[in-house]
Amino acid sequence: MLDPELTRKLRQLVGEKYYRDDPEALVTHSYDGTPMLQSLPDGVIYPEHTRQVAEILKLLAAHRIPVITRGSGSNLCGGTVPVQGGVVMVMHRMNRILDIDMENLTAKVQPGIITAEFIAHIESLGLFYPPDPSSMRISTIGGNIAECSGGLRGLKYGTTKDYVIGLEAVLANGEILRTGGKLMKDVAGYDLTKLLVGSEGTLAIITEATLKLIPPPKSKMTMTAMYMDLYGAARTVSRIIEAKIIPATLEFMDNPTIRVVDDFAKLGLPREMEAILLIEQDGDPEAVERDMERIREICEAERADRIEVAESRAHAEKLVTARRSAFTALARLRPTTILEDATVPRSQIAAMVLRINEIAQKYNVSIATFGHAGDGNLHPTAATDARDEEEVHRVEQAFQEIFEAAIELGGTITGEHGVGMVKAPYLEWKVGRAGMDVMRGIKQAFDPHNLLNPGKMFAKETRKRVVMTRA
Repeated sequence: MLDPELTRKLRQLVGEKYYRDDPEALVTHSYDGTPMLQSLPDGVIYPEHTRQVAEILKLLAAHRIPVITRGSGSNLCGGTVPVQGGVVMVMHRMNRILDIDMENLTAKVQPGIITAEFIAHIESLGLFYPPDPSSMRISTIGGNIAECSGGLRGLKYGTTKDYVIGLEAVLANGEILRTGGKLMKDVAGYDLTKLLVGSEGTLAIITEATLKLIPPPKSKMTMTAMYMDLYGAARTVSRIIEAKIIPATLEFMDNPTIRVVDDFAKLGLPREMEAILLIEQDGDPEAVERDMERIREICEAERADRIEVAESRAHAEKLVTARRSAFTALARLRPTTILEDATVPRSQIAAMVLRINEIAQKYNVSIATFGHAGDGNLHPTAATDARDEEEVHRVEQAFQEIFEAAIELGGTITGEHGVGMVKAPYLEWKVGRAGMDVMRGIKQAFDPHNLLNPGKMFAKETRKRVVMTRA
């Protein structure tokens, strides 16, 4: 618990009901969407505006108290677990859309707004904000920025970093930093905006974001292609891109995922298929029809067993919703579900899926794989039970080898979930010793006393590289 005098000052800053240290609040904010990680904070605070955030940080910095910023806590890397105690700063009160600029096609928002609510409002104005993480109905824009969230539309439209053009953030000492703005060009010094996007709350606390908006596509078509041959599905992905077609969505589900999703969504999917591709294209109607016809030809050439085009918008939405529900469906299988992400070049998707299957067999664990095939970002998902320590250990060993396999195939340990606590032991595998030294130097410059989300990103020691063996 914090010093009573410090607690009194925090309550005075935000109001009695917006600082809590009762057991219910502490337990509620001791974990996030990542299974099997939990640590109690010393307090929970709910600021209302940037000036409050600055004053809170000045006060906590003077006492060397850690601060963990939190949106909805839906992240999957242990990014908001208060592993060293301290105060969890929840941003939900700062949830307003501050400005929609129709002349510059930008929006200025506070970090606590729910992503889906923001997207719905933007679409009601005839505009488009593409980043669409699967958690968007509960995740916040601030959390998306902290993790640089992706989504189903990432292949064609990019991820969160491609739409954040300006930030207001508060440093660990309480100073307010402003970067970027409504500008399409700005090379005045280092790009601090892009540095803060994806920094997982370790460098500064974001209090306001300026986001780029674009015109919405005029039409959309949705197709599913189903394969008995996993390599045929993977080759289809590569050939679509090789044909200079960039779909709005190009998603992959393997056989275990197909079976579970069909049980959950009741779509009548062919359960014997080894892979299903969900493909969407949007844009001008003529271009969409031309692209989808060419995509159909590629699917047929790669011996897709079934190809179906959605007959209506409702049918298309049902297919996309089924893909978005893959995690929810898999979570019904066992008490504990561990959803990971690893990214490889898209030409290596089939090889990566086969490696995942071999590793799962080697350790006798259940892993289903789905993900964003178009950009090579796969989500191997293990169904297990946290009460079975021996099985959980095997799952952890399996994922360590999966991350190793991704790097061997030219990929990375995380494409969109972030590093947090879960991937910290493997970060040096990807960035090397020099990269780690540079990152630690940046952290030191922003947060010399290591008060912002400590215990994340940089592990005390790096895991040794495992020796891969084929099962």
